[in-house]
Amino acid sequence: MNAADIMTHFVVTVLPTATVREVATTLAEHAISGVPVCETDGTLVGVISEGDLIRPLGRGDERRRDEWLDLFAHTGAEAPGFAGFVDGELKYAGQLMRVEVITGVETTRVADIADSMTTHHIKRVPIVRDGKLIGIVTRADLVKTLVRHPEALHNASD
Repeated sequence: MNAADIMTHFVVTVLPTATVREVATTLAEHAISGVPVCETDGTLVGVISEGDLIRPLGRGDERRRDEWLDLFAHTGAEAPGFAGFVDGELKYAGQLMRVEVITGVETTRVADIADSMTTHHIKRVPIVRDGKLIGIVTRADLVKTLVRHPEALHNASD
């Protein structure tokens, strides 16, 4: 099986000019932990996750992070220290995103995507064609594949 067989075709994305508030709202509203950052023409330029939003605050507690994202996205209430973060220099997705993104193409084998996720400690692999985002494979997609087609996650050499 290849990426094209399991990828999510409708991908939630943000622009590099999306504010921290807009990114947090997007993550909370879609119950996702990260999104590709794309130009208006669909060109993938990075990925931003909840960890990237929280990192400047120095908060590592997962539970507190989820509560903060939900609170901030839905009520606009500010966690302690967040006002300074938003008012500071790092206010946009393009400033906080990771630009070194592990990607795949439609023909990337599912087993190779799983290996990449494990090796690079990532939760999602954007699928691109000519630099433009056409889909995404997440850990959830791999778990669904494991249930339906367990053989897809085995390497050919196994």
